[in-house]
Amino acid sequence: MAKEIVKKIKLQIPAGKATPAPPVGTVLGPAGINLQEFCTKFNDASKDKMGDVVPVEITLYDDRSYDFVLKTPPAAFLLKKAAKLNKASSKGANEVAAVISKEEVKKIAEIKMADLNAYTVDEAMSIIEGTARNMGIAIKGVNDQELAEQAAEAAAAEKEMAKREAELAEMEAKVEEAKDASLEPEVIGEDEETTEETE
Repeated sequence: MAKEIVKKIKLQIPAGKATPAPPVGTVLGPAGINLQEFCTKFNDASKDKMGDVVPVEITLYDDRSYDFVLKTPPAAFLLKKAAKLNKASSKGANEVAAVISKEEVKKIAEIKMADLNAYTVDEAMSIIEGTARNMGIAIKGVNDQELAEQAAEAAAAEKEMAKREAELAEMEAKVEEAKDASLEPEVIGEDEETTEETE
């Protein structure tokens, strides 16, 4: 009789570096999985991918046994690695954080093919290019015109920002001047002595 699947757990763990400490222990401990055994098996299975973050899908069965499947590293991780970035652009496609070559995109697409909803490398490359764009990573030869437009837009935005800052500084200076003027003691005209005329 086939074992019944109780639960599926997905984690992302650095290759060859799984330990029973959190997050692994926190997620797998309550599921009744032998943490030390899992970590040893995962580290052995992923040691050839050292330096990568490896998604793993763990299937837990009703008899408390389990299987796990290693997936390919996330596209975002591979793109950051190729672009030598620690983190993607906070403004997404509106800010170019790095530029990578089309060959690098092809390599990533070939690695990710198994996990992507794509039948050809070109389709996979389109998916990776979309992810790269959202992360602020441009591709040489693909986004060249876009890069030039963005550079022009950025220059124009910078100019506009400098203009606004100058106007703001001018306004602040005027406010300060007005404030200083209001703090100066008022000069009150001397009272003229009025002499009462006596009849």
